Amino acid sequence: MPNKIDFKVTEQTQIAGPRVYVNSDDVAYKLIRELSLPNISFISVIKLRDQNGRLAYYFRLFADYFGEIEHPYVIEKEEEEIISSDVSAGEKKQLIRARVGQGVYRTKLLAECPFCPVTLVSDDRLLIASHIKPWSISNNFEKTDPKNGFMFTPTIDRLFDRGFLSFTEDKKTILSPFLSLVTYSKLGVSNNKLIPHLPIEGRQDYLKYHRENILKKI
Repeated sequence: MPNKIDFKVTEQTQIAGPRVYVNSDDVAYKLIRELSLPNISFISVIKLRDQNGRLAYYFRLFADYFGEIEHPYVIEKEEEEIISSDVSAGEKKQLIRARVGQGVYRTKLLAECPFCPVTLVSDDRLLIASHIKPWSISNNFEKTDPKNGFMFTPTIDRLFDRGFLSFTEDKKTILSPFLSLVTYSKLGVSNNKLIPHLPIEGRQDYLKYHRENILKKI
């Protein structure tokens, strides 16, 4: 289907308070509801009025799946592709282990980042080897490149992996508007905060990709 779908809606203004209910019998609208509602985490709705006073709504859905961000079937298919590839048995083993942040990838990354730069936690039992450019869209070199990763504590890893948190090249935090400031505050994370121990060297291109493609933006 096209990226943009047009459909007619009815605005229901009889509800008191700062809310609007929108409904439609259009097939496209019903399909959007069917696809998005089990997994939706954020919806952006913009109410527009043209020069003739006619109203239009622009909907944009941002789906974020509960539980694992990737379906186990996807992971299984990726591992099957590695197994059936032409690389050596040793490389296959390292690629599969790198898939979950283990093996040589984790060892090399720990050597460069022996603690979480955000929380400063250094107990490696609590640290996750997080890919900057997602494993699923990286080439074989990027999948095991320690420059394509940070060691994070689980909460920071989840924020970074889901695109709620990223970093500038001058080591400052960027927060997505898809979580509330109250939530960020409870997690001890703030916007534009300097993370002096963030290892940027050699990771600039990966971080640029993360900011442009992973960070959730409106």
